[in-house]
Amino acid sequence: MTQKTLLARLTVAAFAGFVAVSFVGLRGQAPSAAVAIDNDDIGGVVTGARGPEAGVWVIAETTDTPTRFIKIVVTDDQGRYLVPDLPNGAYDLWVRGYGLVDSPKVKSTKGQTVDLRAVPAPDARAAAQYYPAQYWFALMQVPPASDFPGTGPQGNGISPNMRTQGEFIRSIVNTDGCSGCHQMGNKATRELLPALGTFETSTAAWDRRIQSGQAGGGMNNRFTQVGRARALEMYASWTDRIAKGELPTAAPARPQGRERNMVVTMWDWADPKAYLHDEIATDKRNPTVNANGPIYGALEESADYMPVVDPKTNSISQVKLTVRDPNTPSAANTPSPQPSPYWGDEVIWSSKTSTHSFAMDGQARVWAASRIRAVQTLPWCRAGSDHPSAKAFPIQQSGRQLEMYDPKTRQTTPIDTCYSWGHANFDKNDVLWSSFGPGVEGWFDTRIWDRTHDEQKAQGWTAFILDTNGNGKRDVYSEPNEPADPMLDRRLNVSFYGVSPASDGSVWGSVQGMPGGLGRLVPGPNPPATALTEYYEVPFKDPRASGSGFSPRGMDIDSKDVVWTVLSSGQLASFDRRLCKGPLNGPNATGKQCPEGWKLYAAPGPNFKGAVDSASSDSLYYNFTDQFDMLGLGKDVPIATGNQSEALLALVDGAFLTLRVPYPLGFFAKGMDGRIDDPNGGWKGKAIYTTFATRAPFHLEGGKGTTSKLVKVQVRPNSLAK
Repeated sequence: MTQKTLLARLTVAAFAGFVAVSFVGLRGQAPSAAVAIDNDDIGGVVTGARGPEAGVWVIAETTDTPTRFIKIVVTDDQGRYLVPDLPNGAYDLWVRGYGLVDSPKVKSTKGQTVDLRAVPAPDARAAAQYYPAQYWFALMQVPPASDFPGTGPQGNGISPNMRTQGEFIRSIVNTDGCSGCHQMGNKATRELLPALGTFETSTAAWDRRIQSGQAGGGMNNRFTQVGRARALEMYASWTDRIAKGELPTAAPARPQGRERNMVVTMWDWADPKAYLHDEIATDKRNPTVNANGPIYGALEESADYMPVVDPKTNSISQVKLTVRDPNTPSAANTPSPQPSPYWGDEVIWSSKTSTHSFAMDGQARVWAASRIRAVQTLPWCRAGSDHPSAKAFPIQQSGRQLEMYDPKTRQTTPIDTCYSWGHANFDKNDVLWSSFGPGVEGWFDTRIWDRTHDEQKAQGWTAFILDTNGNGKRDVYSEPNEPADPMLDRRLNVSFYGVSPASDGSVWGSVQGMPGGLGRLVPGPNPPATALTEYYEVPFKDPRASGSGFSPRGMDIDSKDVVWTVLSSGQLASFDRRLCKGPLNGPNATGKQCPEGWKLYAAPGPNFKGAVDSASSDSLYYNFTDQFDMLGLGKDVPIATGNQSEALLALVDGAFLTLRVPYPLGFFAKGMDGRIDDPNGGWKGKAIYTTFATRAPFHLEGGKGTTSKLVKVQVRPNSLAK
C-alpha cells in the first residue's frame, strides 16, 4: 500500500470515527422539548439525520445594528441552543460544526423559536474545510533534528545560525516566525493564489509570495536569515501536498462539557485595510472601571485612529491619534518588494502613530504605546543630560512613545519618553511600566505627570543588572560583550516583551530569544541606580527540568505572583519563584538556576510532522490571567490565544478548555483583557475581550472586504442560561 493510499484511508477513517462518536447515545432519540426563551432570545433544537446534534455552533448575524453584530452559542447534548440578549434586527441563523457543512441560512428575529437542520459533510474533504488552521498547518514537514546545526547554502540549505530544530521552528514557522503576524493553514495560506502569477515551481511561487505587500520585506528577510532555500522548499512541499489532496490526519473534537457554555459576541469596528493589535476595556487592577463603557482598539501600522465600540448601542466611532513631530516615520513609506495579490500596488497601511497596546487607569483614561516622533531621542535622554536615568544609562534612539486619551475631554495628548513602549501595565501606585526597551525597563509615574505635566520628571528607566557577585546590591558591572567577572555585577542586554508588576513591588517581563526566559526587576529605592534583575531561562533540553520549551512572548501574572507565559514551542508555561531551591543571585544565577520553578503545558491539537523540539503546531501569541473570574471559569485561570486553533485556551485544573470562535474562519487574537459591567449580574455582568488581530484580515473567511472585529467571550453556567 502506498503512503498516499494509507493517508487517504486514515483520513477517511478518522472522519468516519468522528461522525460515529458525535452521535453516540443519540440514535433513536426524538427532538427534545422546545427551549424556553425570552423576548430578546432565539432558541430551538438542532437535529441531523441521526437525531439531535450536540456540540455544534449556532450563529446569529445581523447588519441591522449600527455595525455588524454576531452572536454564537453551542448546542447541548440534546441539540438544544439559546442565543441570548439580541438587539433588534433581522438575523441570519445557521449551524456550523465538525462533521458538517454549513446549513442553509434561516431568517429570524428575536423572540422566536427556530429549529434548525444540520447538514452532514459528504466526505472528509468537505468536512476539513471547517477545521481550524492548526490541523492543516500540522501537515508541515519540518527538517529533522539531525539537520541541525545547519550547514549553509552549500550544505543542507539551513543557516548555521539555526543550531536546533526548535530554533528553526521558532524563527520561520511558529510565533516568532510566520504565525506571529498572520494565521498559517487557513485557506488563504494553504493554497497558492493564481493572482501571484505563473511559476515553473511552487518553490518559485513561494519566493514571490513572501515578498508581497508592505510586510514583504520582513517576510523576505526572515526566510533569508534561516536558510532561504530550505525554508522555501518546506513551505512549497506543504502546499504541494495539499494541492494533491492530502488532508489533516486528525479531526478536531466538537466542544465538550463547559466548552458548550461559551457565548461569543462580535462587532465589526475597523476598515478592511486595517488590522487590530490590542484592545482595552477597563483598568486591569479594578475591572469595574469603565463599566458598560466604550472599548478601544489599536491599529498598529495600519491607521492613525483608535476604533471604538459602544456595546450598549452596538455602534462604532473613532478617536483620531496625533504625532508631535511631523517627521515621524510612516508605514506608508515602507517599500513593497512585490505587489500584493489582494491590493496590487496600493499602499494600504499609512500609520505614523503605529499604536500597539494599552493600559487604562482608574479614571478610564487610555494610555497607548504610540509613536509621536522620529527615532532620535531628545537631548535630555542622552549622554551629558542631568536626568538621573540618562546619567546612569543614556538612550540615543527609541520607537514608540505614549499617547493618552481622556474620555472626559475627548482629547489626546502625545507624551515623549526616552525608551520604547510596546505592552504596558500599571502597578498599585499608578506607575505605568513599559516593555520593548531597548535594553532597559522604563516607567512613567502618572501621579507626578498629573501634578506637573512634566514628562521628564514623570519618567525613568534602568538597565538590567544581575547581582552576579552576590552581595545583594547593585554596583559596578561588566558589559555583555566583556568576560564575566565574579567580583562584578553583569548587565543583560535584553528587553522585556510582555511586562507585569507583581504584588511585592517587583516587575516581571518576558525575554524573547532562544531559549529566552523571564526577568524579575526589583527597583529598589532609587531605580536608575539600585534596580537589580533576576533572570530565569526557559528549560530547553535541560535534564533537570520536567519539560522542554523555548522562546516566550506574551506573559501575565496571577494573584499569587506566579508568572504565566506562552512559548513558541506550542506551550503555556508557568514559573513559580517560590519553588526555587538554589541561590537566586551570585555567579551561577545567570538563567539556569531554577528549572524546578517551571511547568509546561502543551497546547491541544496536532504537532508538525517530524517535530521533536516543539509540543504543538498551535501558535500562542499572548496570554492573560483572569484574576477576577471574568470569564466564568474561576479566579486566576490563565488564558492563551490559540491563533492556529482559532480559540482562546483556558487552563483549568491543569487541563485546557478550547473556546473556539468558529466564524468567520481565521480567528487570530493578540491582547486580551476582561471587564465587570455588573458585579451582581452573574455571567451576563462580566466577560473577556479580545480581537481578530491578524495583519491580513483579507485572509479571513469572506476574503477582501472583511474587517477585524472586537470579540467578547463569556462562559455561562449551562448552555441554555439566559
